[in-house]
Amino acid sequence: MKFDFGPLFAKKNPPMVGLDISTSGVRLVELSQSDKGELTLECYASEPLPRGAIVDGGIDNIEHVSEAVRRVWRKSGTTAKAVAMGMPSASVITRKIVLHGGWTDDELEAQVESEASQYIPFALDEVNLDFDVIGPAPNSPEDIEVMLAAARREKVDDRVAVAEMAGLKPVVMDIDTHAARAAIDRVLAQMVKTERGQIIGLFRIGAQNANFSVLVDRQPVYERDQPIGGNQLTQDIVRAYGMSFEEAEQKKKNNELPDDYEKNILHPFMESIAQEITRAIQFFFTSSPYTRVDHIFLAGGSAILAGLDEVVASRTKVKTSVVNTFRGMRLSSKIRERQLQIDEPAYLVACGLALRRFD
Repeated sequence: MKFDFGPLFAKKNPPMVGLDISTSGVRLVELSQSDKGELTLECYASEPLPRGAIVDGGIDNIEHVSEAVRRVWRKSGTTAKAVAMGMPSASVITRKIVLHGGWTDDELEAQVESEASQYIPFALDEVNLDFDVIGPAPNSPEDIEVMLAAARREKVDDRVAVAEMAGLKPVVMDIDTHAARAAIDRVLAQMVKTERGQIIGLFRIGAQNANFSVLVDRQPVYERDQPIGGNQLTQDIVRAYGMSFEEAEQKKKNNELPDDYEKNILHPFMESIAQEITRAIQFFFTSSPYTRVDHIFLAGGSAILAGLDEVVASRTKVKTSVVNTFRGMRLSSKIRERQLQIDEPAYLVACGLALRRFD
């Protein structure tokens, strides 16, 4: 049951933009690459989504979301119509399986579909199924390790419909956590000092939930969602000042809140984030052989809260930085660098999706 428009792990793709559809909004990134492999950020843009357009990772209002996609495409100034899109990790079942080596492509596909029924709690005709050969199986070189990915067909179809209604052509469907890891992997590669065995924690703070991933030598070893997000801060503002959610969200973004906001609302919220990160790290320690994290990177819309990295570092006792999503890239003339420094933590997934152009 392969994706008709391109697999989750497509090997070759035409020029395209990364399109990240999250609970709070739509973000687009376009990258280009020189003959020497140097990346340039050509454009980026975002558009908010109304509350209820995305519910539990599913698209509840296709028209509203497609209109936001159309607006963000126009705002960005791109001319590319091909897009790489992301599926929420909670909507995708992934499993590593081991198969005998030596299969032809057709035989391997048939074998994967046969094995998939053991791991997927849905009928195979109800899902989009794809796989990627990782390499020789550990401790069994004659076998191969395969990553299996499956998503409910209607959830994939909804995202395809959103893109097509906006006049775009979906080419690749990835998983948002995989896209984020691809982007952070590029950032880590840009860093001068990357010691062997380095353990990196990536905490992406979305509108409703935060995702905590751990990478060892830039390879994923752990992942967990934590129940905290930017909407919680907005709700705290609503309760404290009697505003509507929309008004509170706007004033939060524009720094137009009363003088006691930082002390009574913002600082306690940042402490809550630091506490959730500490809890996530403890879960990681108890469910793995590892006993340390060397560096925490913060991403997502709430990562830009002034001083959040310091609060997290103080509570966790781990060096903490806000991720520079486009680190080491050249910037096109239409990019405002000062504004980019504020915006870029929210574009990690969109950047990872845009990188699929060069697979």
